[in-house]
Amino acid sequence: MTIAITAASGRLGHAILRELARQGLARDTVAVARDPGRVHVAGIEARAGDYGSVAGMTAALAGIDTAVMISAPVSGGRERIPLHRNVIEAARRAGVRRVLFTSVIGNGREMDTLFGPTQQVNRQTEADLQASGLEWVIGRNGLYLELDLIQMRKAQETGIYSNPAGNGRCPYIGIDEIACAFARLAVDAQQAGQVYNITSENLTQAELLGLACEIFGLDVRYEEMSDEACIDKFRKLMPERGEAVAQMLTGCFQSIRAGAFDVPSHFREAAGRPPRTVREMLEGLAMVQKAS
Repeated sequence: MTIAITAASGRLGHAILRELARQGLARDTVAVARDPGRVHVAGIEARAGDYGSVAGMTAALAGIDTAVMISAPVSGGRERIPLHRNVIEAARRAGVRRVLFTSVIGNGREMDTLFGPTQQVNRQTEADLQASGLEWVIGRNGLYLELDLIQMRKAQETGIYSNPAGNGRCPYIGIDEIACAFARLAVDAQQAGQVYNITSENLTQAELLGLACEIFGLDVRYEEMSDEACIDKFRKLMPERGEAVAQMLTGCFQSIRAGAFDVPSHFREAAGRPPRTVREMLEGLAMVQKAS
């Protein structure tokens, strides 16, 4: 079996590549990226492939049995549904048998938030893949633990960590944990026709912050803020990413508040083992920090 990881130069792509290499599958793995030079995992072939070109992606997927299609980023100025459809069509033309798609968790309530437009892309791509005639697996990922941790540690400057999530519960998961699940799904040829929530335990923002404070020695408290203030905060923090990203990120917190991400975990079914707890994942990140 030959496995391709598309959009392989990003965080999740690299994590899946590392996991496959760790399992001794480097020679059976191909990394596909717009700029192959940005792929930095030894022993893995890197090929050029842009979601904007069906022909280019078809060439990149030549000889591939299973492809992991990582969702295109929200920012970048390109319509994501056509980009994903290009990859699906390229997989069909290249003779790929099975496609895995990295989607996002949600029980439907998120469609009434500012995250709704982003989630609609994910759900439409899921439907397109299911109708493609290819074998498919959909992994709906929980929110990246590392990204929340970055903001919590930054909040040490003021002592207050604020967003509109309130008391909503949400499952968090580390990028390496997600990679473990997708690597197993990629190599298990029997996995097809499943939709899995790739998540760990559900916590409120205050509970997550409490663990981060304990493990990283922070002195920060959680404070709820308005949606409008959150949008403005992201506009100022990342002006280069534009209004759509500021609203999408605020929509994530609105979704947490609405209970839209409070979903059951299928991590064991996907990865073959239980997920690590949030405490275990945070302690692992702390160990990496100390070693670096």
